[in-house]
Amino acid sequence: MFRTALRNVLAHKARLLMTVLAVMLGVAFVSGTLVFTDTLSSAFRSQSAKSYDDVAVAVTTYADQSDAQQAGLSQKTVDRIAGLDGVASVTGRVDGFAGVAGPDGKLIGAGWSNKGSNFAPGKDGKDTAYDFVQGSGPVRDDQIALDKDTAAEGGYQVGERVRVATNGPVKEYTLAGVFTTDDGAVNAGGSLVLFDTPVAQALYLKPGYFTNLTVTAAPGADDDRILAAVQPLVPESATAQTGAALADEQAKAIEEGLSGLNQMLLGFAGIALFVGVFLISNTFTMLVAQRTKELALMRAVGASRKQITRSVLAEAGVVGLVASVVGFALGIGLAAGLRSGMAAFGMKVPEGALVIGTTPLIAALGVGVLITMLAAWLPGRRAARIPPVAAMSSVHAIATTKSLVVRNSIGAVITAVGAALIVVGASTGSDGRWTIAGGAFLALIGVIVLIPLLSRPVIALVRPLMVRAFGVSGKLAAQNAVRNPRRTGATASALAIGLTLVTGLSVLGVTVGAALDKMTTDQIKADYMVVMAGGGDLDRSALTALEKAPGATAVSPQQAATFEIDGEWVSASAITPGDVERVLNVEVVNGSLDSLGEGRMAVAEKTATKQGWKVGDTLPVTFSDEKKGRLTLGAVYKDTEFLSPVLVDTKVVAPHEVKPFIPQIFVKMDGGETAANEKALVSALGDNPAISVMDKQDIRDEFGGMINMLLNIMYGLLAMALIIAVLGVVNTLAMSVFERQQEIGMLRAIGLDRRRVKRMVRLEAVVISVFGAVVGIGLGSFLGWAIGQTIKSSLPGYALVIPWDRIGLFMLLAALVGVLAAMWPARSAARLNMLNAIKAE
Repeated sequence: MFRTALRNVLAHKARLLMTVLAVMLGVAFVSGTLVFTDTLSSAFRSQSAKSYDDVAVAVTTYADQSDAQQAGLSQKTVDRIAGLDGVASVTGRVDGFAGVAGPDGKLIGAGWSNKGSNFAPGKDGKDTAYDFVQGSGPVRDDQIALDKDTAAEGGYQVGERVRVATNGPVKEYTLAGVFTTDDGAVNAGGSLVLFDTPVAQALYLKPGYFTNLTVTAAPGADDDRILAAVQPLVPESATAQTGAALADEQAKAIEEGLSGLNQMLLGFAGIALFVGVFLISNTFTMLVAQRTKELALMRAVGASRKQITRSVLAEAGVVGLVASVVGFALGIGLAAGLRSGMAAFGMKVPEGALVIGTTPLIAALGVGVLITMLAAWLPGRRAARIPPVAAMSSVHAIATTKSLVVRNSIGAVITAVGAALIVVGASTGSDGRWTIAGGAFLALIGVIVLIPLLSRPVIALVRPLMVRAFGVSGKLAAQNAVRNPRRTGATASALAIGLTLVTGLSVLGVTVGAALDKMTTDQIKADYMVVMAGGGDLDRSALTALEKAPGATAVSPQQAATFEIDGEWVSASAITPGDVERVLNVEVVNGSLDSLGEGRMAVAEKTATKQGWKVGDTLPVTFSDEKKGRLTLGAVYKDTEFLSPVLVDTKVVAPHEVKPFIPQIFVKMDGGETAANEKALVSALGDNPAISVMDKQDIRDEFGGMINMLLNIMYGLLAMALIIAVLGVVNTLAMSVFERQQEIGMLRAIGLDRRRVKRMVRLEAVVISVFGAVVGIGLGSFLGWAIGQTIKSSLPGYALVIPWDRIGLFMLLAALVGVLAAMWPARSAARLNMLNAIKAE
């Protein structure tokens, strides 16, 4: 039986090609994902281990310039640690944001990964963390050093002047040297600026203090003993670990960080393989149907039902094995491509070879072979149950509507249960997401089971249009599409699954994007929003500069602050009274915002209701520096996403903060949004490359751009499933044409010319594809609505938006898929010799 299975594989190479491609693509996705994430993990682990090779003990703090309680590690502490037995040296580090201006004045790097640190030379004048390829480290206040990539991108040479932005005004420094480094900021596509240590301390912490320390051991010294001696010398807020422990901790963090990416990619690989199941099952169903007489003869000469089933499974196993091997090789190439492609997004992966372990290989072979055999099991079992006499006399039947009664009943029940769970999940808010996920799975399975039944009435609706538009070709195409409802259903199911996911994502993404856009438009009156690159905080000097900018009529920061009211910590927004109403839409429910200028506070409506506060109440307050005071409630306003639950004047919190945290500043200009006004603001800020001046459209893009980017990534990943669905349409049509050789020959003989034969096959493909698209779009829209209901309460202005333009595009693409998929089968059908076709068995 195995020889028979092998012979059948070799005899039907062309017909099995699409199955091989489907399995190969799915396996490539799985193995490529595993190899890619293993390679990244290994590269970052090696880099992490290398970074701590010479570190005996590392001391880490969360020192913050704006927090007097977290002052960091003093020089006195450094000296005491340096004097311990077994300690060879102690290096102090302090770091923060630093952005380098390119030749065009714009920021080099990604913003969030632009970093500044200190050059900490040892007795030999070298800093072991950096290898200088040009010049040397900065040793004066006006000097800096740059990483090699940043210097190259900016075209800077040693001795030239470089504009550098930190959280304060832009300053010019002389480039003293260029270095290479394994620093994570540079590997993330950012930049690294090294300052002289006193300069870095003044910029990021305070003179004489460090954020972190690295301790190196003298030859023969024990790291654990040094750690035990260091721990009593550092403050309670600091963490001391051995270099080996810190390297292990970072490696674990890297693996956890990559696990999300791994799971997401494997999830899409699973979707692709799930879609592939329908293609494989369809292929083997048709192959078995075409060999029914052959199988019947084998039964007649002594083959048992189990042997017939095993023969089909062996055939599937051979196909799966071949596809898995090729897919694994393709997956390795995919992993290498993904690694190289990261550079296009500014991500730099540490050097290292591709890691090809046993897990990806076993997963590739296991998944490919098992998926193929699982999909082929039902066709094989069905073939084995056909009585030999019935098979040889062609009495075995194509499934009629009656034979599908049990299937349809089961499908209807599963679909109803799934739909009910989705509705229940949608009605329970954010807690119902897992209920919706379970319901979506059941609904999808139920619809897939029901698709053969749905195909007849749905296609019957379009048959008159096809007859009127395309005549005989249209009528024959519609009849062919419903001739075998199971085959049509399985082919359409593959497209339906892909489009269910694509449509669901589109409905949800467009709806959320519209809500964010509406929120932005309704709540922001300002012409511009000024922010720091990468989401950092702005210096107070930026606010002062904007207040003095020509044409600025209202300027208010959205300064973050926290304090304790009535024993409970709350977040607050410190703003400029009088200006805040002109730059943001603050709807007052009770009291007046003018009271903010008198040193009072305003509270959001939900917070006031929850706490039982009302206008006129005087409440005890503990500020961030633990000083106490009392604030009177002067106004209650409607909740807004752009402000915290409490509003106060910046003057109220100023005495209690070393450095204000200002993430955003809103500006209203005389004359509104104009190129001249924008230029005036940029000039007022000193042409700082690290500060973005955003108009209303930029603000919309800032909030909605992430949604569109995520949608595009999802579309790209789901493209794999849709490609497999297209292969399914091609395969179904090609094998259907082979089965209908006699019929096509007769049609040719009675006058149907080649052009109309091609049209018939193409229309059949379009009908099946559009049918699958209609089912997928309908189910996807339903799921998009349900998931949207779970986030409705947390997104003001949420209202369901059906993206009719995208849905129309999906329908056109489905029709195009049908046309393209039919090209080869239609050409084959039209080229059949009518006499040979009529004689065909």
